[in-house]
Amino acid sequence: MTAHAAQSRHPRADHQAGFTLVELMVVIVIIGLLATVVVINVLPSQDRAMVDKARTDIATLEQAIEMYRLDNLAYPSTEQGLEALLSAPGGLNRPERYRTGGYIKRLPADPWGNAYLYLYPGERSTFDVFSHGADGRPGGEGQNADLGNWN
Repeated sequence: MTAHAAQSRHPRADHQAGFTLVELMVVIVIIGLLATVVVINVLPSQDRAMVDKARTDIATLEQAIEMYRLDNLAYPSTEQGLEALLSAPGGLNRPERYRTGGYIKRLPADPWGNAYLYLYPGERSTFDVFSHGADGRPGGEGQNADLGNWN
């Protein structure tokens, strides 16, 4: 076989197949831009979803506390806390009025992994059910703001 015949069968044999550095850099830049767009659009939605979940949980706890009051003629004390919604606390005047199975199935944690807080009498309403937000400390702004049954 002649050199000419071998060359005609493999026209690119003298060149290596693959991508150039410029082509790889273009692809990496495009992937980076797409990732940036996704992060910019998704993260604020997650923050809003966490705040919405906290508000929904607080409303559910608030309704359970009101049902507790209707059955037991008093709100749970601060010492009894939200656990009074799961099982009958000691010291009820009429324990037979306590709803079998409690008022909620389980106590949810806030979206940031902290327990919801309860005060009776409340500082901002008759009773307060609240979360200290993402930072877990009183006060704050944005994601760190307190959320409660008063707002």
